[in-house]
Amino acid sequence: MKNFFKLLFSSEKNEEENHVSSFNEQQKKEEDVQFIDHGVKTVDLEKIIGSVGKYYDFDSQFRPKKHMSGKRFLDIKKAMRDGKPLPPVKLYQIRNDYYVLDGNHRVSAAKELGRFDIQAKVVELLSATNTMENLLYIEKTKFFETTGLAEDITLTEVGKYNFLENQIKNHKNHLTNISGTETDFKKAAEDWYNTIYKPLTTIITNGGLTKYFPKRSVADLYTYISYHHWERTSSRRYGIGIDRLIPKSMEAFRTAMLEKSTPDYPEMKRTITAFIMINIDTSTEVKVIDKLFALDEVQEVHSVHGTIDVLVKIVLKRDFLASDAEIIAEFVDQRIRRIHGINRTQTVIPGISKVKEGFMC
Repeated sequence: MKNFFKLLFSSEKNEEENHVSSFNEQQKKEEDVQFIDHGVKTVDLEKIIGSVGKYYDFDSQFRPKKHMSGKRFLDIKKAMRDGKPLPPVKLYQIRNDYYVLDGNHRVSAAKELGRFDIQAKVVELLSATNTMENLLYIEKTKFFETTGLAEDITLTEVGKYNFLENQIKNHKNHLTNISGTETDFKKAAEDWYNTIYKPLTTIITNGGLTKYFPKRSVADLYTYISYHHWERTSSRRYGIGIDRLIPKSMEAFRTAMLEKSTPDYPEMKRTITAFIMINIDTSTEVKVIDKLFALDEVQEVHSVHGTIDVLVKIVLKRDFLASDAEIIAEFVDQRIRRIHGINRTQTVIPGISKVKEGFMC
């Protein structure tokens, strides 16, 4: 609290010391650097922490200091508020942090307007110095590029991302064996994430295990438990009954999760609901409705008035190796559009749904 009031009522001298991070100072700490051009990408504003040359002009929250908040800043903020297109800012990236090369005012304005991200041309400085931080970052970057997964798996030990990648390779081989066709590695990674990683980390989180390891992430605990339980098959007790919940092989665990009648994991929801709006030849309406209703996946069929003729509700079984859009498209093409009398279809996938219990149409 004392530090808060000290910052709030700071003198000009303290204001000079209160600024964003300097890229040049950080760059001096890096050795044997190579530059990687990532082109234009979307960057989280909270990860932009400094500037290349104007770090003294912005405070630690990236707000322009008094001598900088003039007409130019106000014009940029107004343009953003009005939705006018602005060129991407230019950023340097050092590991997970970004520094502004060009576009300080645009970054500051976006932060002030409560935006979450910004378009930027990014050049990354990748240091080959064998520090623990650099090695872990390089390993993490390679893992997410190889798997195509979203970057929400945070590990704190070198070598653990390689362990997860090997797990996914084994899972890919398993999926290939049971399907009889070669499974794409990134699809196998997505299936592993949804049916193995996410359920086990949910069990770990719900069991409160992370509070006993404050310096470890839930991903750290996943690698520890999965290694001892599935790789070494050693007897371990985790105090919250995890050892009794997890079968002794990774694939047996996946099967157990998929067989749960009401899974506790939203990522593993096994059905997809969609609505199909259909235009038909009115002379074939009754026959078309009967054929639609005869399909097992069709839950409801309604003849309606307006720009469409028939509204159909379908519930499909999810395949974790294919996207929802692919599954729906295949069903509509192979089962719906082949019915004689159907001229045109349009599919709607619900976002948020609320259904009253016991409600019947």
